[in-house]
Amino acid sequence: MTTPVEADAVVVGAGPAGSAFALNLAPLHRVLVLDRRDGPAVQNGVSRIGESLAPAARRLLTDMGLWEAFLAEGHSPCHGGRSVWGGPVPVEADNLRDLDGPGWHLDRGRFDGWLRRVAVSRGAALLVPAQPLSVNRAGEGWLLEVETAGRRIPVRARLLVDAGGRGSPLAKRFGARRTVSDRLVCGWIHGFDAPGRQSGLTWIEAEPDGWWYSAPLPAGRRVVAFHTDADLDAAADTRHAVSLLRRLSGCSVLSRSLEACGFEPDGQGGFCAAHSSTLSPASGDGWLAVGDAALGFDPLSSQGIFNALYTGLAAAEAADRLMSGDPAALSGYAAGLVPIRDAYRTHLRAWYGLERRWQDRPFWRRRLDTPSPVSGEEG
Repeated sequence: MTTPVEADAVVVGAGPAGSAFALNLAPLHRVLVLDRRDGPAVQNGVSRIGESLAPAARRLLTDMGLWEAFLAEGHSPCHGGRSVWGGPVPVEADNLRDLDGPGWHLDRGRFDGWLRRVAVSRGAALLVPAQPLSVNRAGEGWLLEVETAGRRIPVRARLLVDAGGRGSPLAKRFGARRTVSDRLVCGWIHGFDAPGRQSGLTWIEAEPDGWWYSAPLPAGRRVVAFHTDADLDAAADTRHAVSLLRRLSGCSVLSRSLEACGFEPDGQGGFCAAHSSTLSPASGDGWLAVGDAALGFDPLSSQGIFNALYTGLAAAEAADRLMSGDPAALSGYAAGLVPIRDAYRTHLRAWYGLERRWQDRPFWRRRLDTPSPVSGEEG
């Protein structure tokens, strides 16, 4: 094929942020979504770690016309959580007084796949597996060479959207830099709770070298995850299910809770980076970044998926303004991320600051000290 495919916007990455952008812009403009995977991300043969969606996401999903369809997907409601943080006694908080109702424990594979399908149903073209081999300026737009199914296809677009996660594959080509704030990594295992014994609560428990997270998932499944810094000895335990379970046995309160649920691990799990990071700038001439590609959040914030949906929607609105003749639309979008980044940093530091039992341990000492970048740029 020698005649370029024409699109108003090309999105690289079909995770929640990229799909949210596409499903909001596709009814108005031509959107092409590329992803190197032909389905939602899996690791070690299973879906990614289950994640939480904050109650306030109801407003975003309603604004996008997705609320009723989301409910029909059957994700597990999160009615609150228990934490062992700042002291040995569990503290419980519920969502009964939240006007937005409960949060949600997501089946990430199903959630991501659903967003992809909605984007296509609203007019977006999805090309998978596919990836851009080259990206070059062509007049006021871009000319890409896209590889898919053994072919190379030229694509012309006015706007490029980096939705490629923490790697920011497009933005880095344009000179943007990522500042990494910590070394946090996460290892997790999946399993099943005994029938009739699953709780709708999230568990978080601090320990000397990091913290644990556990949450129920649909169909009686459960995820248990450990977070620590990549350069600490404890990080070796994040790589293997057997090591994680051995470490979990020393986490007394969470272990007893899992026993009460009848939790049985199935030996499947995974490992991922979980650090905080910021892209600068988050937009430029003819491009912008969304989701983790723009702002990478610590899982403790429970804001990762919410941020993906929000930035996808905000970026789609900026793209529509750009294509309607507003030259400041993309810079305005990037400026709107600054207060989000600043509020996130303030709240995260305050939450970590509540835990002072192990101030002499590197993991906690780093989070009590004045934060500074780990490195100038993320690899």
